[in-house]
Amino acid sequence: MLAAGSGALLVELGSGEETEAFHAELLRRRAAGELPGVREVVPGARTVLLDGIAHDPAVLARELASWRVPPLRRADGPAVEIPVVYDGPDLAEVAEAWGVAAAEVAATHSGTEFRVAFCGFAPGFGYLTGLPDHLHLPRRSTPRTRVPAGAVALAGPYTGVYPRPSPGGWQLIGRMPDPAALWDPDREPPALLVPGARVRFVEAGTGSGTGTGTGTPSASAPASGAEA
Repeated sequence: MLAAGSGALLVELGSGEETEAFHAELLRRRAAGELPGVREVVPGARTVLLDGIAHDPAVLARELASWRVPPLRRADGPAVEIPVVYDGPDLAEVAEAWGVAAAEVAATHSGTEFRVAFCGFAPGFGYLTGLPDHLHLPRRSTPRTRVPAGAVALAGPYTGVYPRPSPGGWQLIGRMPDPAALWDPDREPPALLVPGARVRFVEAGTGSGTGTGTGTPSASAPASGAEA
């Protein structure tokens, strides 16, 4: 654990799975009133920042070190549903890498339950985990100079949806028809996809997904970061 100023701690974890489990335990304990005096809990890929600590951070650090963190359990309740048209320019390459037909990529992806591990890169961009290890893919060797808003993409262990046009090197497998719901500054919280939220992708026209979000995600603040 590292001190981050006079009122914050940065907790470093060994893997993405450990980070998600630790973040979930922090949220559970805070909801139960067992983590008083911490204003924000912000997860990253391998870190969790605890900010706005009202008391001595060193005391909290010693307490955290003694925790036994249970393995991550998938949350109950409704999930945020995101409609997708699976027609991305990299769909055929992803299908070849997975050793399946293009239609199977859509079926596998939409049949997977995802979880928002952390947020960053751009307002409203969530890094979603859930695909099994053998379906993880590298970034493109040459990034695109412009990826359209709503693009549904894969890279490493993550799935993401671009909330706005931007450069990007992820594998594009589809598109969200109306990505405006991903980031709404007039909503609280502004991000549709927040850390800890369950997410399901629904093939457009085959389900009830509207992109407006039907779940009740965690209220943790989005983290800053980079797409890579």
